[in-house]
Amino acid sequence: MHKSKYSKYLVLVLIVFLVLTGCRPSPRPGGDRQVEEEKPPIPEGISQGEGQEPRLKVYILDTGEIKEMAFEEYLNGVLAGEMRNNFPIEALKAQAILARTFVMEFVTEKGQSKYEGAHVSTDIEEAQAWNAEEVNDLIKKAVQDTRGQVAVHDGKYIKAWFHAHAGWKTATAKEGIEHEGEEPPYIQVVESPDSPEAPEEDSKWTATFTKAEVIEAARNAGQEPGDFNNIEILEKGPSGRALRLRIGKAEVSAPSFRLALDSTKLKSMKLESINVAGDQVTFAGVGYGHGVGMSQWGAYQMAQDEKSAEEIVKHYFKDIEIVKLWE
Repeated sequence: MHKSKYSKYLVLVLIVFLVLTGCRPSPRPGGDRQVEEEKPPIPEGISQGEGQEPRLKVYILDTGEIKEMAFEEYLNGVLAGEMRNNFPIEALKAQAILARTFVMEFVTEKGQSKYEGAHVSTDIEEAQAWNAEEVNDLIKKAVQDTRGQVAVHDGKYIKAWFHAHAGWKTATAKEGIEHEGEEPPYIQVVESPDSPEAPEEDSKWTATFTKAEVIEAARNAGQEPGDFNNIEILEKGPSGRALRLRIGKAEVSAPSFRLALDSTKLKSMKLESINVAGDQVTFAGVGYGHGVGMSQWGAYQMAQDEKSAEEIVKHYFKDIEIVKLWE
């Protein structure tokens, strides 16, 4: 047989052999296969067994009693307490994932509530808001649709921070809440599509205080300012939020000062102006909250733009995965 014909014959035989035996090329290492994110353990104190829904002992601040309940039952009240129950479903689902993650990280790190005998509480100074009276069918659906889902990074629960309105740009953990230790790698400054439907008092606001109130807040933040005629922003963080303020003779941490003055009126440290006139001090700024993590009005707009809950969470928290811990 001619050499070229013989070669063609061998190739043909090889092709037929491969087809008949179903041989396929071996996948390349790290090819198209997805590596499943490692799931963190359910804390022992609340675990009912691997893959089973945990149970929580919850201190109810309003009544002073401790109630034991299924995790997802508790989460219904948290979601209704932390987000308006008429928000788009994907925004509610994103909030549910973060609220669930918050509890798991809280119990993992702390073990129990500051209220003896409870794993967590409805005290917003310790944990999350809780409002069982505002639970409706939309809230229940958001919780059920995300049942058991949490956000993780490198096999650990993330710190699932959120706030009302980012002022169109989120903050790092250090500038927003004076986070101690290293900046979490999943927290980065991102553009936030905060909805134009957000109320003005959450998006662009002014707040006026007396000099005496400002001086007292500076003292509560650990400084003695004395009298003053202006307030100067000494340093800003990556998102443009104030980090340090000079008030008279004092230099104060801006996040601490905000909390000491009144964080429901001085709504954020994304300040546009500070005006001292006589006995009055007027701050003007944008956004509501510390600015770290997910913006709720940003989630609202992303849901309106047909983004999924997972897309919303992954916009605000980088390089994380959402895993399901129980059915």
